[in-house]
Amino acid sequence: MAEYSRQDPKGWRPRTLLVRGGTTRTAHGETSEALFLTSGYRYDTAETAEGRFKNELPGYVYSRFGNPTVTMFEERMALLEGAEAARATASGMAAVNAALTCQLKAGDHIVAARAMFGSCLYIVQDLLPRFGVTSTIVEGTDIAQWQAAVRPETRVFLLESPTNPALDIVDIAAVAKIARATVARLVVDNVFATPMLQKPLELGAHVVVYSTTKHVDGQGRCLGGVILSDQAFVTDVLTPYLRHTGPSMSPFNAWVMLKGLETLDLRVRQHCENAAALATFLEGREGVKRLIYPGLKSHPGHELAKRQMSHPGPLLCIEVEGGKDEAFRFLNALKIIDISNNLGDSKSLITHPATTTHQRLTEAERAAVGVGPNLLRLSVGLEDIDDLKEDLARALEAV
Repeated sequence: MAEYSRQDPKGWRPRTLLVRGGTTRTAHGETSEALFLTSGYRYDTAETAEGRFKNELPGYVYSRFGNPTVTMFEERMALLEGAEAARATASGMAAVNAALTCQLKAGDHIVAARAMFGSCLYIVQDLLPRFGVTSTIVEGTDIAQWQAAVRPETRVFLLESPTNPALDIVDIAAVAKIARATVARLVVDNVFATPMLQKPLELGAHVVVYSTTKHVDGQGRCLGGVILSDQAFVTDVLTPYLRHTGPSMSPFNAWVMLKGLETLDLRVRQHCENAAALATFLEGREGVKRLIYPGLKSHPGHELAKRQMSHPGPLLCIEVEGGKDEAFRFLNALKIIDISNNLGDSKSLITHPATTTHQRLTEAERAAVGVGPNLLRLSVGLEDIDDLKEDLARALEAV
């Protein structure tokens, strides 16, 4: 690897890490990260090939195992998160699935918070039981339920905070304390908070996962995910699973994510500023039955969010007066904000979880996680705040 030069990030602050962390330059001295669109690699000698496959020599062997562009993204994410190591995946759900499956076997038990993305619940409740892994679903905000759910065979805790979609706040440090008193690892999906607003590893979590499709990319271009943890977990537990099952990130997507990271701090700051302004604008407004935003004193997790996060975040939920019909009239009256199940985009996006992200749940299950027929999840973008206010006001008039 002598032909490459690597920068030393020791002592760099977050904004510098976002722009330069993990960068490796070739002999050409390029300023932008190099994009290595290759599936395989050549070896100078047969002995070199043997050494690389035995992990006795540094270097790449196949892009399913590792790729220089993907490595730069992984190292930048690890530096930003404060993790010892990271591995990128093809999507956020690939990251969640790998983070769980790599460490579970038949006979193990997982404890998971009820309020989470529908596909995550599918893995816990439908997929893992097929392989002999049992689960207990708890109310994530009730710490006593986490403690009561622990069994001798419990190996993983799983939670989101803020939760998808109703923005519950779970006490990560308290759950981590319970996990660390056992042999279980706490896995935290930190996608709503982003690494700019919350550091689960600093709060005691063992593993952090992201859908980098969201704020890391930030412009709705590419799928991606990443798993971050200590070196031992990544090397000994996660990497063998990834090597042999193949949920690898495309080098091109990794390059796009690297470009997204350069502006992540600036974008998240503006997302959050706009979200806070819209929360103030919408709270108590005619047509709004309830506004859910951790930055409001009316939110039950407000004080915890202040302790755990540096900002309440870039998302909010609106419960309109009425039911599904009124929610659809609201959506269809919007002229700027797009109806989409994605989030974390520079464009403001809104979705109706009951008929999209959480449609596979029963009505009772949706109600248990706060997803009613009148609930709308708004991912606030970077547009002019007055245009967003006017768009929402017009939609409320339609309701």
